[in-house]
Amino acid sequence: MLRTVGALVAVAAAVGATWAQAASQPSVRVMFRTPSGNIGCLGSVGAKGLPSLLRCDILSGLHPTPTGSCELDWTGYSFRGRGRATATCAGDTVYDKRAPVLRYGRTWKRGPFICTSRRTGLRCANASAHGFVLARVRSRTF
Repeated sequence: MLRTVGALVAVAAAVGATWAQAASQPSVRVMFRTPSGNIGCLGSVGAKGLPSLLRCDILSGLHPTPTGSCELDWTGYSFRGRGRATATCAGDTVYDKRAPVLRYGRTWKRGPFICTSRRTGLRCANASAHGFVLARVRSRTF
């Protein structure tokens, strides 16, 4: 339980949200992983105008490595329900081997987020059509 709460805090911090605000209001926690076992996602879909947040981590690492400074590890990408995705620098991961598997060819949709799992990687977008692709070979934001 503490690991999950810590991961949600990391999701909120990664996109600049205030955890105290999000924690005091109703939200729905969501998580899934890819069949390869390499990518895991955790999010909080906010209710009544609260921020919706999604963070996806890739265990094999981001390729290419982001150019910014990171004292921990580049774990993946995160974003809100609107706006651009950013690379996540964190000392933890949101990957959970107990999370439901999003089978290849399937699409997951919650709140402002939509993610599609393919053998070539995971593609996620938000309500403003920004997002990311996570893959072993090459990851990117759009």
